[in-house]
Amino acid sequence: MISAWEILLRLFLGALFGGIIGFERETHGRPAGFRTHLLVCVASVLIMVVSEYYFWLSAVEPSFIRIDPARIAAGAITGVGFLGAGVILKAGMTVMGLTTAACIWMVSAIGLALGGGMYLAATAAFAITYVSLWSLRSIERRMPRQVFREVEVESTRALQESLQETLEAFGQVNLRALEHNAPEGRWLYRFTITLSTPLPMAQVLQRLSAQEGVLKVRVYHP
Repeated sequence: MISAWEILLRLFLGALFGGIIGFERETHGRPAGFRTHLLVCVASVLIMVVSEYYFWLSAVEPSFIRIDPARIAAGAITGVGFLGAGVILKAGMTVMGLTTAACIWMVSAIGLALGGGMYLAATAAFAITYVSLWSLRSIERRMPRQVFREVEVESTRALQESLQETLEAFGQVNLRALEHNAPEGRWLYRFTITLSTPLPMAQVLQRLSAQEGVLKVRVYHP
């Protein structure tokens, strides 16, 4: 049986580790911040302590129903999944909140490790999480990435070839899913521009708008 001091130590370590990770999320204005991460980690510690207690109780008391302690911990991971889904938002072509959702999942795992008395594993996981959130942010910003822009062009004439030539003038631009139809005698083009560097969108809009027959140009930012 775990001693009372051991239980308190695990709970306070869970509050410490979860609170630090949550503080980082809070400082960057994320929807799940200090209190959320702290509570998730402490709750995971408590769930694991309860699992161990029932496992010990079933071993010392023959009349007690034997249970698998892993089943209660698995339920904690399932519940955390719902919390993580609540902080994920989709705006255009961009999905936001994935890192915060992963942090909630991680602090739950750290809490379960602490609740199981695996202090080394929990501390190592906490250190890796903290370093990845604080130190790797600047590296991630310098990584090359592709830029996507959704564009819609409405015109009174067919412009597929001229649109291709206009966009190619800005460099190696890949067009995806160039579609068009003719409602009421008008042509509507929808396509995605892909480029490895930021596009001069003001110039792109100006060139597209200057095409003969163009009525409207829209750009949807991810």
